[in-house]
Amino acid sequence: MKKVKNGANIIVETLINHKIDYVFTVPGAKIDKTLDIFRDYKNAPQLIVTRHEQNAAFMAQGIGRLTNKPGVVFVTSGPGVSNLATGLITATSEGDAILAIGGNVKRESAPKRTHQSMDNVALMKPVTKYAQEVNSAKSISEVLVNAYRIASLPRQGATFVSVPQDVQYELVENEALSPKEEYITEHARTDYLLELAEEIKKAKLPVLLLGMRSSDNEAVRSIRNFLKKVKIPVVETFQGAGIIPRNLEETFLGRVGLFKNQPGDMLLDEADLVIAVGYDPIEYDPETWNKDSFKKIYHIDHVIAEIDNHYLPIKELTGNISRSMDFLGDNLVSLDFKLSEQANTIITYLKSKFENITKLFKVDKNKVHPLFLMQTIRNLIDDDKFLPINDNTIVTVDVGSLYIWMARNFKSYEPRKLLFSNGMQTLGVALPWAISASLLNKGKKVISMSGDGGFLYSSQEIDTAIRLGLNITHLIWNDESYNMVSFQQISKYKRSTAIELGKINFKMYAESFGAKGFSVTKPSELKKVLEEAFTYNGVAIVDIKIDYSENIILGDMLLGDFL
Repeated sequence: MKKVKNGANIIVETLINHKIDYVFTVPGAKIDKTLDIFRDYKNAPQLIVTRHEQNAAFMAQGIGRLTNKPGVVFVTSGPGVSNLATGLITATSEGDAILAIGGNVKRESAPKRTHQSMDNVALMKPVTKYAQEVNSAKSISEVLVNAYRIASLPRQGATFVSVPQDVQYELVENEALSPKEEYITEHARTDYLLELAEEIKKAKLPVLLLGMRSSDNEAVRSIRNFLKKVKIPVVETFQGAGIIPRNLEETFLGRVGLFKNQPGDMLLDEADLVIAVGYDPIEYDPETWNKDSFKKIYHIDHVIAEIDNHYLPIKELTGNISRSMDFLGDNLVSLDFKLSEQANTIITYLKSKFENITKLFKVDKNKVHPLFLMQTIRNLIDDDKFLPINDNTIVTVDVGSLYIWMARNFKSYEPRKLLFSNGMQTLGVALPWAISASLLNKGKKVISMSGDGGFLYSSQEIDTAIRLGLNITHLIWNDESYNMVSFQQISKYKRSTAIELGKINFKMYAESFGAKGFSVTKPSELKKVLEEAFTYNGVAIVDIKIDYSENIILGDMLLGDFL
């Protein structure tokens, strides 16, 4: 005789079957039955109670990005669900897998104007890959399994399942379902790959454009092996940071995104053939780097291209990225591929531009310039005697002027160790992502950073990090304004509007939570304070008075025409 269970049991057992370690939540009446059931299972996922549903979604997104498997968030009805929207659209646009579960009112109350009654699915459809309400406890596990699978499949993103309150109480004899094995595709069509090999050999200047879907471990391994055999110049998108390791830096011409004013942009201008690997148009609008639509483009990805007037691939090489790059590299070696003398001249010139671009900025010895801050952090990472941080340290970066500085100039040599919100450019992601990273890397130092504006979007999660005993140092680039908006306004209108913020003592603010607080007002203090903050075992907040006086240059054309 089958054991009778309620819908809440089925939810928890389905999550257990999928080997979910963490469920991020804010409790409420429409999900309290399921939350209560978690306590009955020794192997249930750990419930992580957060201070806001949006931050819970960001934490689930962080799990998705770092593990390539859906992070799970579980919230109550009404505003609990609506607060998820920003986190879910951020994950969907940036290719990060989330399974979101939201409570709802009883089925009989759905047509009524009653407390927290809302059409959850209608709200979530535009911001997810899949949104479904469960109308019977018998179908809970089916819907959850499908939502998990859809979130996991390329393009990865968020899915949402709405579970009415009474469905969680409903008794059934069903067993919770288990996940299906992942299907690993083969490489792209052989004839297309052979054609591309010939095109690369004929090209004046072929360039690899590495995007966010080329940053998983298998793809990175194959791209690195490819570049050891075939020296083609490379640019990364911001979410592709860290694909190119130290021993292949000779091939690297920087990261591109947002404004067209970097050496990598000039490289793309000179290229007659662009091999876009795992690239998504949301990372960097193709109209920016292929304005005249003249370039030959080959698209290598798990998924088909999103066609655009400025992104019209000659061929779409859809299949397993890792296997496609392995096949392509082997065939280019057999063709005895070498770059032309003209291509090497262009690359040498742009390499010097890339290595010297920071000299365009004047670092003030009396103020903490972004370049000085980044170099101080990088020096500590590179110092073998300074053990808390290294190339495998995860650094999460919020949106704001710091995002542009870090994305362009901060060196990273391992994939998914330097994290940006590059699709939605969502404020407040850095600290929640750091919490996810710290959960996945117990005891190891995680660094997060934000502007003073973005910090207060999610700073209440300092409490979450402390309750969990995490080891995070968060740096605040403080200029008391929304500076990323300000410098762009000045560039357009010669003045800025509605960007001022108040003066806050973030050191005292951090200490009110029980975190360790630090402040830096001048460059001479920075190294010592960072050393102390990075070696502190726990949550530390460092308030840094940043010198953004040169930010206006970030949006300008920094480089002249080539040669």
